[in-house]
Amino acid sequence: MAALRLLASALGRGVPAGHAGPELFQGCARRFSTSPCSRVKFYTDPVEAVIDVKDGATVMLGGFGLCGIPENLIGALLKTRVKDLKVVSSNVGVDDFGLGLLLTTKQVKRIICSYLGENALCEKQFLSGQLELEMTPQGTLAERIRAGGAGVPAFYTPTGYGTMVQEGGTPIHYSSDGHRLNLSRPREVREFKGQHYLLERAIKGDFAFVKGWKADRSGNVVFRGSARNFNVPMCKAADVTVVEVEEIVDVGPSTFVGADDVYIKVWSPGGWVIPSNSQWTPGLRPQLLKG
Repeated sequence: MAALRLLASALGRGVPAGHAGPELFQGCARRFSTSPCSRVKFYTDPVEAVIDVKDGATVMLGGFGLCGIPENLIGALLKTRVKDLKVVSSNVGVDDFGLGLLLTTKQVKRIICSYLGENALCEKQFLSGQLELEMTPQGTLAERIRAGGAGVPAFYTPTGYGTMVQEGGTPIHYSSDGHRLNLSRPREVREFKGQHYLLERAIKGDFAFVKGWKADRSGNVVFRGSARNFNVPMCKAADVTVVEVEEIVDVGPSTFVGADDVYIKVWSPGGWVIPSNSQWTPGLRPQLLKG
């Protein structure tokens, strides 16, 4: 607190409002930011919003099952043909939707996820050595992402103790002839108050692609219902966040904000919504947030 008071004193009354935390004391601006990042920007093309993604980048994809998936941003990645992506996602989608589309074009090298579901293509690529797969308990995955956003390098959890998660040896990568090339590592174990815990490391992404409901022109995002899922923590755990939303609105009450603008660097309004029948739907304008 003393450091914050000193910073606020040095900044004086000229600090711009509307960027971060609450008022600290009399004489300090109501809200200020210590981040040097530029404010949000808007684009009209989702491909332009993802153009900075390079081969080998770590990309976080929000969503749970098929809910809250940034489908327009995934479609943009298909067009850029970027490859060797390391993807962090709760699941791998299905063959013809979500992350499964990037598997079809073989743009993904490694996936960190908690659930495979019924994606036959993912299974085939994994067993044939075309895809690396790191399985993580779902709660642990969520906390690894949250820790990455909070600046916590690692944490202890009881989840997975006494299983292959702790012991290691789970195949991550096969050769084309079925030999195991890479196995999961054993976890460090410590005991606290008679209970055993595993050490898990945080996850950070180069990019996070998430799906929101509404966003204001400052870059604050509102999520709706179960679409909050992994979208919220991923906003905070990546160097650049791109958010696709259904509507951009004027700045409103902070009580409705799901992800503060401090985590968002660039806004990108996208093109048309493409429904499952692949026909254009005039009048529906998804917005994409890149930050």
